[in-house]
Amino acid sequence: MDDGFLMEVCVDSVESAVNAERGAAPVPPAGLLQVVKQCVRVPVFVMIRPRGGDFLYSDREVEVMKADIRLAKLHGADGLVFGALTEDGRIDTELCTALLAVCRPLPVTFHRAFDMVHDPVVALETLISLGFERVLTSGCDSSALEGLSLIKRLAEQAKGRIVVVPGGGITERNLQRILEGSTASEFHCSARSARDSGMKFRNPNVAMGASFSAPEYSIKVADVAKVRTLNAIAKNIL
Repeated sequence: MDDGFLMEVCVDSVESAVNAERGAAPVPPAGLLQVVKQCVRVPVFVMIRPRGGDFLYSDREVEVMKADIRLAKLHGADGLVFGALTEDGRIDTELCTALLAVCRPLPVTFHRAFDMVHDPVVALETLISLGFERVLTSGCDSSALEGLSLIKRLAEQAKGRIVVVPGGGITERNLQRILEGSTASEFHCSARSARDSGMKFRNPNVAMGASFSAPEYSIKVADVAKVRTLNAIAKNIL
């Protein structure tokens, strides 16, 4: 943040976290967090997400979220990231209030569950009243570039009461347009590249997941060069 902006890189491995730090960007399960905290010095925000799919959680999933928050705090998380909605597409204020209480005193970001709300203007005011410090959004569209106009309107609505963070499909090709169009001082990206697996024996007939999942022998990791390029672009603009 010393350069007037904050770049957040989404990571899901120690290698990605280290590469994100080497590229000069702050980065966001207990084992991964423990090792990441040993390897990097930048702030680490942990996303609390008990499963894929929607953001309507059962009582048991809520217990998992609370347990994950406690573990994240125990192992040195600098902040938490979560989101929860009601069945009619509104912010689940009751659940968010309960989870925020477990998260404190750490800062909390409401993630892109925001992009699935029924009314983003009303939802933003709800997040502000609940006490979230940040909200990550693609402007309720397929990418931050597509949702740029709404992101700008949300930032104007926020008036400094909450930080609106553009995220979703941000690359070195569109970052300048997104930052200039949204007036944001923070942004979220993955900055990943594919790296071939070190496996020599490979079984091409088995996929460890959905039929449309990523190839088993290709690993996505944060790319130092991409992180540095995005960092340089933001520094030049902001």
